[in-house]
Amino acid sequence: MTRELVYTGFMSLDGVVDSPGGTVEGHRSGGWVPATEFVPEAFSLKGEELADTTALMFGRRSYEAFASVWPGSADHAAYKDLPKYVVSTSLTDEALVDGWGPTTILRSTDDIAALKRTDGGAIFIHGSAELARRLAEADLIDRYNLLVFPVLLGAGKSLFPREDRDKQTLRLRESAAYSNGVTKLVYDVVR
Repeated sequence: MTRELVYTGFMSLDGVVDSPGGTVEGHRSGGWVPATEFVPEAFSLKGEELADTTALMFGRRSYEAFASVWPGSADHAAYKDLPKYVVSTSLTDEALVDGWGPTTILRSTDDIAALKRTDGGAIFIHGSAELARRLAEADLIDRYNLLVFPVLLGAGKSLFPREDRDKQTLRLRESAAYSNGVTKLVYDVVR
């Protein structure tokens, strides 16, 4: 049995995933999540994920962004001691944040495939759009947990590849729509 690799994130209706909370990445329309009316039940997916999360995975840039905030955040306290995996060819052990649980640097998709073959539960990828695209192309993503926001941004990082590729079929596991226009979509990758 393999560990499940789950991408979880916020996405605009036109597929943009960058700068949902601010302008860190320089996206001119950054901050589109807090600009949407807050409805608590629309974010219930994030709480539900905690029961399934046994480890976190990040690309280098997302790790550096989250590691500067999440270790001291009450909202992310449940993640503090979980194992973390950072996929990077350039990050060094010295650059890892102390006091944020065990962290392992993975250097390749082969390393990730090997990790998936180990015992343990689901590994959740937060942010890290470029990593998620590479892992989808390598057929390593098992599920997408998406909160789709009612906004069109026109430009920005996309979760899904834009180039021609083999069709990937998804099976809807769960969905819900909320009064603020946010839609929860949970898809399993069909193999």
